Amino acid sequence: MKKVVLLTTGGTIASTENESGKLVAGELTGEELANLCNLPNDIHVTVRSMLQKPSVHITLDDWLELKKEIEVALLDEEVSGVVVTHGTDTLEETAYFLDLVIRDARPVIVTGSQRGPEQLGSDAFINLRHAIYAACHESLRDVGTVVVFNERLFAARYVKKEHASNIQGFNAFGFGYLGIIDNDTIFLYQKPLNRRTYSIQDALPKVSILKIYLGMDAAILESVIACSDAIVLEGVGRGQVPPNLVHMLDKALQQGKHIIMTTSSEEGKVYPTYEYAGSAHDLEQRGVILGSDYDSKKARIKTMVMMASREAVAEGFLN
Repeated sequence: MKKVVLLTTGGTIASTENESGKLVAGELTGEELANLCNLPNDIHVTVRSMLQKPSVHITLDDWLELKKEIEVALLDEEVSGVVVTHGTDTLEETAYFLDLVIRDARPVIVTGSQRGPEQLGSDAFINLRHAIYAACHESLRDVGTVVVFNERLFAARYVKKEHASNIQGFNAFGFGYLGIIDNDTIFLYQKPLNRRTYSIQDALPKVSILKIYLGMDAAILESVIACSDAIVLEGVGRGQVPPNLVHMLDKALQQGKHIIMTTSSEEGKVYPTYEYAGSAHDLEQRGVILGSDYDSKKARIKTMVMMASREAVAEGFLN
């Protein structure tokens, strides 16, 4: 019999309805959630209730504790994989953090639900059941952290929450899903080519995200720089900003702060196509790191992990 460790952190998948009919996220313990679900009886599941929080309440310290819990679970060589249940609002961020810091080849599967266990048509039970089967599957070794949702498997780097409420809550724009789950059977059709993990040595730094828009006031950028160790810019198109922001970016670079440029477009890379003040080419010449095809959230997480691991941040965005 295969063994899976289930770590629960709260979220809609562990929610209950209050007297007014509103969902209270993270109310159920891991054991209570497991008892509600029709878990596979051909797999031994050990449940550890870590957190009972809405996912937007999860902190960077919680991430580090979750990392430790997964590493402890994987000390048991008989464990096939680990499943983490999580609220959907920040699920993609936690999944990518784990993808960067868990070195074990065995699968780490992250899942959640768009509807609570007590709601009509809840996806809580089927998502959890499928995640447990995925955690046992040999084909998912060395794939990294995988998100299982609505019968699909997604790579942590590219998965995004695409719908606020529909049970088809997640997608991977331009890249698609890795495989599907049909009648409890895993069908894997593709795997990520490159995967690298990092060893955190320092505290996770303060990295901020700033979305760029037409007519943006440089004072906003100045305030973000003042409270950040590094900044991820979500630029427009190929990675451009208005010219009035350039002098403030120069100031941050002179202070030794990393600035990473991403794009607000759903697909495509930032690239030094144009030559004018505030273009990706102009900013790269000044010392801004071009963030390839990373979205701003994933770029922020990678920057934090690389800085905490004392790695050269620019090298992390070369592919």
